[in-house]
Amino acid sequence: MDNSTRRSFLAGAAALAAAPVAGSAAAALATPAAAFASAGATAEDPNDLPDYAPIPPSSLGKPVNSLGYAVGKVSRNLYFVTDTDYLSAFIATRDGVVLLDAPPTLGHNIQRAIDEVTKPLGLPNKVTHLIYTHHHSDHAGASSIFGKNIARIGHSETRRLLKRDNDPKKPAPEETFDDHRTLHIGGERIELHWFGENHTPDNIYIHLPGHDALVLVDIAYPGWVPFSNLNLSEDVPGSVAASAKALELPWKHFLGGHLGRVGTRRDVQLHDAYMADLNIEVRRALTTVDPTPFYAKYGANAWAAVKHHLNYVSSVAAEPVIKKYLGRLGAVDVNTESIAFALLESARLNQGFEMSVHD
Repeated sequence: MDNSTRRSFLAGAAALAAAPVAGSAAAALATPAAAFASAGATAEDPNDLPDYAPIPPSSLGKPVNSLGYAVGKVSRNLYFVTDTDYLSAFIATRDGVVLLDAPPTLGHNIQRAIDEVTKPLGLPNKVTHLIYTHHHSDHAGASSIFGKNIARIGHSETRRLLKRDNDPKKPAPEETFDDHRTLHIGGERIELHWFGENHTPDNIYIHLPGHDALVLVDIAYPGWVPFSNLNLSEDVPGSVAASAKALELPWKHFLGGHLGRVGTRRDVQLHDAYMADLNIEVRRALTTVDPTPFYAKYGANAWAAVKHHLNYVSSVAAEPVIKKYLGRLGAVDVNTESIAFALLESARLNQGFEMSVHD
């Protein structure tokens, strides 16, 4: 819906409120799209929760042990540790352990996983370096358990944001970089890259050429669709572009920071295909869904009209994409509508799609 259409509806809101709503438009209002995780959403009844499609077996990783974690080898001395929700990685070197993120849900299980790996190899188990992918607490919030006597490394913006947050559980990095930095630790080459804002302003790419591996958190999740509202990304165009940028780098193993599986290039390519299809459907729905019944129903209550109109656009856009990727990506029927909402708002607000200028 463009600006002139919205203005014309608002100008005649009182009259529209009394207008009858017929046909498929009435049906749309009788069964509005599922509410998204936002203020004013209807609370779900915990005794009557919806059912969803089974998760494809290929989306699942290793089962966790009795302590709630699983550890596995990625390549040589690069390992991952997961609780099936969050995923972190570490490199066991002759000089100590380099840890890549410290999610609090893993917490002390990170050290247990390190001990499990290093003891039989006769390698030191002390974390000497911790590299932050970005400042969010769900990936950095267990940093403090490794003490003060380690080198914390991150983007300069990560340092600024962690200083702002002032959370003792995630101390700001002492060593920072702006665009690119190469580290040599314990015989390992670790390349840090910042290619612009995406999920957050400071989210970086950690390239491990000696392991054919890439760590890029909160962009693509192997075997799954993104989390609600495109992982709550602060820069939607940057997030959409980030996975394509990742594919420009040489690697075979992909670690996305969530869920329980290490991915491949094919996983990231499937993510890109899903996002491209959804973006096409979002733009199609924005141009074809008739906003009339929503403004007719809610009259002067502009926010109600906008909410239900755009939620319905999201559901229309999501439907064919859910059908196409069901059985190929986990939770496609859970999060696709809210991801569509994030894309349509970005199309409108960032690219000006369907936002005409008043004459």
